[in-house]
Amino acid sequence: MSSDATPNRSPNRRQFLAATASAAAITAAPMFIPRTSLGYGRTAPSDRIAIGAIGCGGKGRHNTSAFLADDRVQVIAACDVDANHLNQGADLIDAHYKNSDCARVEDLRELIARSDIDAVHVSTPDHWHSFASVRAMQAGKDVYCEKPLANSFGESKAIRDTAIRTGRILQCGSHERSNNNCRFAAELVRSGRIGKVHTVRIQMPCEQDHHMSARAFRKKAEPQEIPEGLNWDMWQGHTHPVAYWEKGCHFWWRFILNYGGGEMTDRGAHIIDIAQLGLNRDSSGPVSFEAKGIQVAESPYDAFWDYEFTNTYADGTKLIGTTEGPRGLKFEGEDGWIFVAIHGGALSASDPEVLPQSVRDGKPVAFDQIDDSLKVQLGRSAGHHKNFIDCIISRAEPMATAEIGHRTATICHLNNIAMKVGRPVRWDPGTEELIGDFEAGELLLPNMRDPWQV
Repeated sequence: MSSDATPNRSPNRRQFLAATASAAAITAAPMFIPRTSLGYGRTAPSDRIAIGAIGCGGKGRHNTSAFLADDRVQVIAACDVDANHLNQGADLIDAHYKNSDCARVEDLRELIARSDIDAVHVSTPDHWHSFASVRAMQAGKDVYCEKPLANSFGESKAIRDTAIRTGRILQCGSHERSNNNCRFAAELVRSGRIGKVHTVRIQMPCEQDHHMSARAFRKKAEPQEIPEGLNWDMWQGHTHPVAYWEKGCHFWWRFILNYGGGEMTDRGAHIIDIAQLGLNRDSSGPVSFEAKGIQVAESPYDAFWDYEFTNTYADGTKLIGTTEGPRGLKFEGEDGWIFVAIHGGALSASDPEVLPQSVRDGKPVAFDQIDDSLKVQLGRSAGHHKNFIDCIISRAEPMATAEIGHRTATICHLNNIAMKVGRPVRWDPGTEELIGDFEAGELLLPNMRDPWQV
């Protein structure tokens, strides 16, 4: 499909969803083929993994660059519903390989259907994560999916369940998981160096320019002409249709609940994720959610601000979150605390002696820096994207599996749900059901106008 396709020449989302809703699951081994057969003039079979890029915006190009830097990978196709982003992404790939071989497609079905692609990275807005990831895994592809894993509990669960059913490798883009400082901090906590942990302080400030700009917007969004090359109908996907507005699309979608979850799922998917790791709760979660926040009246940005939340696990351990303090999390135990900065992973502690001298001197934990005295060892990663490629080859579990990404996303979504309904909600992490709250339970599913079956 040409890169300048318009809604008039492309399938609309109803046709797209209807055409793929009953697609059969296809489980296949990774398709490693000689790149020489595709004209790349290098390597033998099984030496390079063919990747397709789904989403070529800023984060998509970042992820593409990370994979281009890995000699075990060949990025051979790019997909985006915005021709401008698509061309930027494909040009990046072609420049790296010094050719013009990158396939450029608008329709992700076309990319996923290619038999010469082994894996994809999904770097779309959040509301497209589930559809793209599920369909890719059903087609036998391994998937690197940006965080949060999806834009609702139901969509996130569909990704997790599909990964289990198909046996595909899925790496959630919670890249702090591969930060050696974060992993070392979790080892310290789980090995009892600060005593029994009773509280984790989640600090998610909203003080950056884009936060302030979105929050200050207090008027109705005025419809604008759809830019040439943008398939706005397909960009909206399964959500209720609205008129195009520039600041309701690229980047700014994260503050509109139809497409993203605000800072709660943006940075929250990183910070809460490390809390789950440090508490050894990667396959579970809290049982109660108390949360409150502010939505700006008369604004198209309906995400929550000034949030405060308390999430309680079955054993009484609490996650207490606010918009105050430096971005990160503080593990508080009976014998002290450890703070992990997000992003970067800088560590500090109530007792500096808990940390190695090199960390106290501001140096990051090295890849081979292991404390044999710690009873819990979580391993290290050479990088989140490299870890994904390692696991495609070995079929081992990656640092941020679909289960891990799903459980972290669930906490974020349940906090947003508690704020929406204006009351605490109770959760069973075993059955993954809300207890005794039908209204809140309805919010577990995505807000869609078309049937969604995966």
